[in-house]
Amino acid sequence: MATNKSKSQSSLALHKVIMVGSGGVGKSALTLQFMYDEFVEDYEPTKADSYRKKVVLDGEEVQIDILDTAGQEDYAAIRDNYFRSGEGFLLVFSITEHESFTATAEFREQILRVKAEEDKIPLLVVGNKSDLEERRQVPIEEARSKAEEWGVQYVETSAKTRANVFFDLMREIRAKKMSENKDKNGKKSSKNKKSFKERCCLL
Repeated sequence: MATNKSKSQSSLALHKVIMVGSGGVGKSALTLQFMYDEFVEDYEPTKADSYRKKVVLDGEEVQIDILDTAGQEDYAAIRDNYFRSGEGFLLVFSITEHESFTATAEFREQILRVKAEEDKIPLLVVGNKSDLEERRQVPIEEARSKAEEWGVQYVETSAKTRANVFFDLMREIRAKKMSENKDKNGKKSSKNKKSFKERCCLL
């Protein structure tokens, strides 16, 4: 039975998401809320944690793999490996801490550098802790205009109120994969046509 279960799981589409952002912005709280439906107030991660969950995305069963980075962002080689393995990124800052918002530009630069060969990288800018409106330091307009400048979506969320950002990102990852598959298939068929023509010429 277990083999059948693992077989069916391995046939599901897998979307790899990387959580990126300064320490203390709530990356782990968002991840744990999504994984286990619980809000963890004081979680101090010392290492990166990886999570995998089966979810239903627009009526289709898929798997999401979340890497919650923590601490190792200081080591360039480790960080680059994480970024290389990701298919989509949640760039998280806290709306109560302007410094964490400023830091998103640097994180984005690092992602773009590592993924330089890719055309469009699925990325969402996430303003976390939206339940702490009275302590807001980052105006919505400022965050929105930065996201527009980067050509990405901006969302505000809170690990407390369970507003979900993972599905938005998975949709972007899925769209990218679909367009890549389309391109690959298109190239293959044009290659086949060419080789067929060449064979005809030989006759």
